[in-house]
Amino acid sequence: MAFIRYVGLLLIGAAAMGSVQARADDPAFLSFGLGWYDMNRQVDEATSFRVEFRADKQLWILKPFAGAMVTTDSALYGYGGVLADVFIGRRFVLTPSFAAGYYSDGNGRDLGHSAEFRSGIELAYRFDDRTRLGLAFYHLSNAGLGDSNPGTEVLGLVYSIPLGPGSE
Repeated sequence: MAFIRYVGLLLIGAAAMGSVQARADDPAFLSFGLGWYDMNRQVDEATSFRVEFRADKQLWILKPFAGAMVTTDSALYGYGGVLADVFIGRRFVLTPSFAAGYYSDGNGRDLGHSAEFRSGIELAYRFDDRTRLGLAFYHLSNAGLGDSNPGTEVLGLVYSIPLGPGSE
């Protein structure tokens, strides 16, 4: 829960910063991720693959997104939520996000419930054609809905392809 509060504070802080703003003209993105699932444990580690659609429509600073993750241990997670793109200069984009979704552990880590929440942060480099390459970290947790709430963390690389107009 502390990490969820941290992401919330980041969103509020980003909105309050006058010189760092989300770019309203940024297109929608299709993002692909490759990660180290359950990175904080030695027993349940796996590789994760994910794909996300990140909309270009925004309400205030928030944009909706939806995605799916699968691991090499056959765990599946489908989710939807909100994110905020915070530009640091022209090249770097900090993206805090929060999502809720359905989780199935397959042969992997039992997270204690099928309803799981994801809170994360991504720092990406933005190329001239608006593609992005970044490093992402996120936490999955059932927020106490189940009898157990072990949670897990994922560290990974993300490549985002714009689905709209290209370079500036």
